[in-house]
Amino acid sequence: MEIQMWREVLIPYQQAVSELELKFESIIIENRKLGKYSPIELVDGRVKRISSILEKAKKKQIPLSRIEEDIEDIAGIRIICQFVEDINTVVELIRSRSDMTIKFEKDYVSNKKDSGYQSYHMIVYYTVHTALGPKRVQAEIQIRTLAMNFWATIEHSLKYKYKHNIPTEIQNRLIKAALAAHNLDQEMSKIRSEIMDAQDNFQFKSSIIADILNSIQNIRIASNNELEIAQIQEEFYKIWETGNLDKLLSFSKQLDIIAERYKAQSL
Repeated sequence: MEIQMWREVLIPYQQAVSELELKFESIIIENRKLGKYSPIELVDGRVKRISSILEKAKKKQIPLSRIEEDIEDIAGIRIICQFVEDINTVVELIRSRSDMTIKFEKDYVSNKKDSGYQSYHMIVYYTVHTALGPKRVQAEIQIRTLAMNFWATIEHSLKYKYKHNIPTEIQNRLIKAALAAHNLDQEMSKIRSEIMDAQDNFQFKSSIIADILNSIQNIRIASNNELEIAQIQEEFYKIWETGNLDKLLSFSKQLDIIAERYKAQSL
């Protein structure tokens, strides 16, 4: 297959990665705007390099004519969660979607590999609409915690360095590191509710402050009363320094009344 043909083949996969990244990132954004906890912390995607595709095809004895059917991870999405419990939440979320069809799942969280690797893998079919019409492609979705991802990233780098023949001593150290990552996830799960409460409180407080600053800006535009704006800003800074959430909420409501007087809500 010519290089130009490879570029054409990979275009739908690049589009799929971009769209899937955007869809999962929108879940993070929506939850945070609503002041809610997001089971997804980070999203990352990639299209497999041509050299990696050829190497995998050679290793698994896949003919070039069967690459798109038999290599399922040309498009890859990685979803990072804070807690182990979030992994199941994300899995159920994906299962419930109508814009992708699950081909199969592999649970390396409950059944970790001998190397210590942990992650939840899903292969999905996803349809992209290209300039040449709709095309259904396969994509691999890996779901793991921050600790699991840190370990997997290091292991991947070492596999690349040693061409999948990692020395025994380093393999043993990796197994110990995997256990440490597992223990970290377990400890984080024990204080999960406290961490979530703290994060929710922070997000809620941030959204209130953003609303207040937006209201001040709208009132400034509508009223053109610099003296009043200066007084409002001074009062806001005093309340902000206290960090009192109830006072911030009350102040935000007062600004809503002022904005209504100036008909500034729609600005």
